[in-house]
Amino acid sequence: MSDSPYAFVAVGRPVRGEFTYRVPEALRGVLLPGHRIKVPFGRGTALGFYLAPAPEPSAEVLGKLRPIVEVLEKEPALSADIVELVRFAAAHYRYPLGEALRATLPPGMTKADDAERDAKVDLLWWASAVPGAAVDSLARAPAQHATLSYLLAVGGRALVTEVAHAIPGAKENLKKLAARGFVTLESQEIVKGVHAGLEQERPRALTPEQEVAVAKLCAAVDTRAFAPHLLHGVTGSGKTEVYLRVVEHARSLGLGALVIVPEIALTPQLVGRFQSRFGGEVALLHSALKDRERLRAWQQLRRGEKRIAVGVRSAIWAPVPDLGVVVVDEEHDPSFKQEEKLRYHARDLAVVRGQRAKCLVVLGSATPSLETLENARKGRYETCTLEHRVDDRPMPTVALVDLRVERPRTQENHNTEPPVLSASMREAIAGTLDRGQQVILFLNRRGHATFLTCEVCGESRRCTECDVCLTHHLSSRRLQCHYCGRTEPVPDVCPACQGPLLKLGVGTERLEAEVADAFPHARVARLDRDAATNAETLTDLLARFARRELDVLVGTQMVAKGHDFPGVTLVCVVLADASLALPDFRAAERTFHLLTQVAGRAGRGKDAGRVLVQSYNPEVPSVACMLRNDYAGFSAGELARRKSLAWPPYTRLVALRIEGDERHTARVAQQVGKVMARHLPPSSHGVRLLGPAPAPITRIKGKTRWQLVLKGPSHAAMARVLDAVEAWLPEVPSSVKVVIDVDPVAML
Repeated sequence: MSDSPYAFVAVGRPVRGEFTYRVPEALRGVLLPGHRIKVPFGRGTALGFYLAPAPEPSAEVLGKLRPIVEVLEKEPALSADIVELVRFAAAHYRYPLGEALRATLPPGMTKADDAERDAKVDLLWWASAVPGAAVDSLARAPAQHATLSYLLAVGGRALVTEVAHAIPGAKENLKKLAARGFVTLESQEIVKGVHAGLEQERPRALTPEQEVAVAKLCAAVDTRAFAPHLLHGVTGSGKTEVYLRVVEHARSLGLGALVIVPEIALTPQLVGRFQSRFGGEVALLHSALKDRERLRAWQQLRRGEKRIAVGVRSAIWAPVPDLGVVVVDEEHDPSFKQEEKLRYHARDLAVVRGQRAKCLVVLGSATPSLETLENARKGRYETCTLEHRVDDRPMPTVALVDLRVERPRTQENHNTEPPVLSASMREAIAGTLDRGQQVILFLNRRGHATFLTCEVCGESRRCTECDVCLTHHLSSRRLQCHYCGRTEPVPDVCPACQGPLLKLGVGTERLEAEVADAFPHARVARLDRDAATNAETLTDLLARFARRELDVLVGTQMVAKGHDFPGVTLVCVVLADASLALPDFRAAERTFHLLTQVAGRAGRGKDAGRVLVQSYNPEVPSVACMLRNDYAGFSAGELARRKSLAWPPYTRLVALRIEGDERHTARVAQQVGKVMARHLPPSSHGVRLLGPAPAPITRIKGKTRWQLVLKGPSHAAMARVLDAVEAWLPEVPSSVKVVIDVDPVAML
């Protein structure tokens, strides 16, 4: 605590820099770094964060200083280590510090008027009849008589909601009965449990590879030193059990744990296993929770009532005290990158947090990102390897269906859309279903048809706000843009020339319909963003599949992530080439990751697995190496290509994205390019500027988009250029927005 009459404050507004405020006499000796405070800002007040005592300013500034209005809590909302982590992130990703600090807080603590209060708890209320309660004495209170009679009839104890459903007005009557001593009312906190079918028992024994990995990682926890490790394990090798054992060890030492997963709704089994193993110690942090649930979980962590945080990328800010281990599951997944506001990468910040907390960091994947792989090769990370599946289950056999041979285009059929499933794939599905086993079909495109085009003039139906084709959804009989969400009815004919329209391309909706038609007795479900509109629906669907109430699951990449279904023996990749043509240098790597991950869903039970891959381009490395289960071969070839072209991990990137109205955006992009070019260091420093150029998708939500990419050997080498851009940004017209994206993941 400081007695200084002046304070450095970060204001939770999109303004850069730290501000100096007066500290009123009553608040001196009270403030600590991380305290939320209310401060005057502009014509009103704003949420601020106390950072540190400030020296006495100059006489000219002193007269303009305004005092802090109030402190919003007794203890700092943000611990000193989180404040320092956010300081690093705000500087590295070039984002206003106050806004970055505000973004780390849960709902209910992000506004200047949000004084801290305990989050409300969801409660179940039970009513119990007091032994010996005499119903006859309630003859003059017929409503209470009926309520107590019902309660006694169902055994003397029931949920208040159940009694109220049966007896109108029962809630008030139960309160009156409780006041008179006839019943007791008890509350019970609602704790969301694991969906049936998604729980998993603790294995009796670890595999030899798991034992080695657990011993090595637990020894790293014991050192209480920064220890980054890559856990490279094939699909089905038991990485999650390794995480659980290491977290158990950390907890035995009184240390906390942070586990970050790509998307909480897509990994309910991992969450379920942590809840089953650690019970009330686990706090979940993700956006699908109610605001008060997120606030309560955050408060329980900060108070030390719970010591294990499991969540999505935003959980990197979780207030876990005495951190002993940080786990990043599926570390290669692109969803760890935040794509708006503070554009941080949770995997990279996990390493930084582990470094500052002096603890173990485990990055787990069957297909590590090339950045993580290169760090391991250079000795920055230790490596633990799991090369075999649990119980010595074999890896699934992988077979190619070459669509160039299976269904070649001819003069007769070149205008006809062929069936989605080849004959050999249909045959494999039929055999699997006949044996009572389950099937997953993977196609990373939603909808029924990916676009409509006119047979006469060739014009495609495109979104008027975005530079993309509209997707045809048969179930809703609408065309939808998957970028802005705009929909329109499906036209009967081409609006431009009145010609007939062809529905081309394949989506999961059409695939589901084709499977249901071909296998009428199979129980088929679809898993994509259109079918699973919320986390609860999605988890229920996965639980039904786990309980084998469904035979075939058709889906996008949502079926590829972290699921363990022992009944699945066949996985069909319907079109392996879908993402290869994207104008992104990571397209091949993402394709390999996704294909390998979805293939790994097969054969995780007692029956052997099989994978069929349909492709028009089986010779490309990402498909060819996946067919051979050859991660080493793919990564070696892709790293060589990246090195020759100076792409990450051999260089660092910063993307500048300019978007706004069409009239000004191109001009601003050119101006940004000139500012950057003027401040480029000599060519010997290895910094290059690409662009300005229109973005690959030039319009989204009615905004025109341009892009520049800065490449350099380090962030420090590019700092002077970015400083110049930030200094120039106030000159940008309000109709145009310039975003600096450090270490971009998506290049579209």
